[in-house]
Amino acid sequence: MKRKWRPPLALPAVGLFVAGAGFAYDLAFAGIPYPDPTPEMAARYRFHSRIASAAEWSGAAVVLVGMLSLALRAAWRRVSP
Repeated sequence: MKRKWRPPLALPAVGLFVAGAGFAYDLAFAGIPYPDPTPEMAARYRFHSRIASAAEWSGAAVVLVGMLSLALRAAWRRVSP
């Protein structure tokens, strides 16, 4: 009996991990913005907030690419004999 190869879910899983890590970084380092920050505090918040945002968006993009690749693979398997 021929064993069917199942598409890996590694790409969406890695994307979820990266997005989750960005969210955790946001909570740990950026957190809630200060109500009346000094210029140094505002710069520090902005720096950490940009890093967290980049990680979250890149993780979301990797999840979308992974889901798209899984959908295209499933469609290709239906079309090809």
